[in-house]
Amino acid sequence: MPAFILRRIGVMLLTALALTFIVFSLTNLEPNLRKLAKSEGSVRMEEPEVQSWLEENGFKSSMLRRYGEWLGVMPGWTREVDGAMRGRCIAPGSDPATASSFCGVLQGKWGRSTVFKKPVTEILGRSLGHTGWLMLWVMIVMVPSSLLLGVLSGMREGSRTDRVLSTFAIASTATPEYVSGVIFIALLASATAGISPMLAEAGWIEGRTLFQGTATSAMDDITFWNFGLPVMTIALYGIGYIARMTRASMTEVMTQQYIRTARLKGVSASPTW
Repeated sequence: MPAFILRRIGVMLLTALALTFIVFSLTNLEPNLRKLAKSEGSVRMEEPEVQSWLEENGFKSSMLRRYGEWLGVMPGWTREVDGAMRGRCIAPGSDPATASSFCGVLQGKWGRSTVFKKPVTEILGRSLGHTGWLMLWVMIVMVPSSLLLGVLSGMREGSRTDRVLSTFAIASTATPEYVSGVIFIALLASATAGISPMLAEAGWIEGRTLFQGTATSAMDDITFWNFGLPVMTIALYGIGYIARMTRASMTEVMTQQYIRTARLKGVSASPTW
């Protein structure tokens, strides 16, 4: 057992290294680096200026060395620019003599996002928090709904209720999230299609749409109207999958001998509540 666990951990680490290296290599291709130089410097930069910026910021070294610096297993680059020492691990305004040589992912130094202009740890923390809330509400919606559908379908095997619920479960499982998400947006979050224009004309909703089709506002304040569609989109696929498994288990239980004996003694198959 310990050997199996160690092998699994080793495979997991190798997979993580391979995936991170592939993503790192793709993001550090020459066209992406030139785009980064112009976004951080100036869009009017000529090619010699772009190459000079890349050289001054440590992007002209080999891919493996840059990956090792990002990972934190190799010392960060250092350059002397205009009489001042600059480097990957040297923060602006700090003393280069006190700077650490290693400042990568393994040291907890994730850097600063060039897109959001914020520390990466702050962005990841906020996104992981919202993802946690999203999956919590997905589970709250998905599990009770799927169990209820599966039990009702399994208790009435072969009936019209079973066929309708089974068809719904198969259709929801066969529909990818990106398809159901587009359908939900067209029906509930479009100002020109679906039910939102009718509700707006009748004065039943204040805005132009019933739900919000983007998750941008949910990053600042989570509400039912900007969080409902993502929850329904993710939960819909899981509802069908779990409902089908619950139906199969319920069908098997309903054919057991003690169930048949109870029915022979006159116990109703319908619940009394």
